[in-house]
Amino acid sequence: MSKINIGIVGTGSIVNTYKKCIDELAEGELVALYTKSASRKESAEKAFGVPVFDTMDEFLQNDIDLVCVCNESGRHGEAIKAAASAGKHVLCEKPLETTPHKIDEVIAFCKAKNVKLGCTLQNRCGEDYQRVVEAVGSGKLGKLVMGNAHINWYRDEKYYDDSKWKGTMAFDGGAALINQGIHTIDLLLHIMGSVTSVFGKVSTLVHNIEGEDVGAGILNFQNGAIGTITAGTALFPGYPERIEIYGEMGSILMEGGSIKAWNIKDTPTFEPTSNADKGSRAADPA
Repeated sequence: MSKINIGIVGTGSIVNTYKKCIDELAEGELVALYTKSASRKESAEKAFGVPVFDTMDEFLQNDIDLVCVCNESGRHGEAIKAAASAGKHVLCEKPLETTPHKIDEVIAFCKAKNVKLGCTLQNRCGEDYQRVVEAVGSGKLGKLVMGNAHINWYRDEKYYDDSKWKGTMAFDGGAALINQGIHTIDLLLHIMGSVTSVFGKVSTLVHNIEGEDVGAGILNFQNGAIGTITAGTALFPGYPERIEIYGEMGSILMEGGSIKAWNIKDTPTFEPTSNADKGSRAADPA
């Protein structure tokens, strides 16, 4: 099998993670990067060991099968469209874009260009989370009655001051919910299913940003269950993200990617694989 040639749009900190993952893939190879900043070309080439281009046209002229979009959220759409127009498949860092309209637009665009479009929601692959999915899918919890997601994190002012785009409406689409909360909210919806109505409130109470640094919502799910979401980047000192799934036969609680409680009627108690939080970035400066 021939290798999949991969190019990355962006040279920010997340690219280090993508590079590590690509290096671990026998069937994948990083071949090029794109940065809009000409001044970053040389340092990026030294850091990643591949050619770096500061024009999108030059970047896309390379023999690339898959483009990973890792630039600012509000510029995802233009990068996705450019890659799709060049016949490249796309894997985009979350979120696909900053508004539902823009997201629908890039999905339709990629369909029209007959290229595949994916969004990076890697928390679905967690071992403990897969056990929760299996328990719910096999009916162990019975009828679902409530699902809650809490992403009560903290970021200091420097986190936003050091970035030209984080916390802005144009390029972040908001703040705590769309940036930090998105992965945990995705897991909640993946388990609980479609939502029929939402009542929510967001506020900016601590940070000097356009987007929200605290938010809360009440959800009605299509299956009849209800739920809540809380999220923030102003909640010192920051606590591991938490998912609570309640059914008529029991409940499962996860924190930081690990199952913390497993209480299901007529089912043996689950023994967690580790007491450590696997993936929480509750107070991570990144």
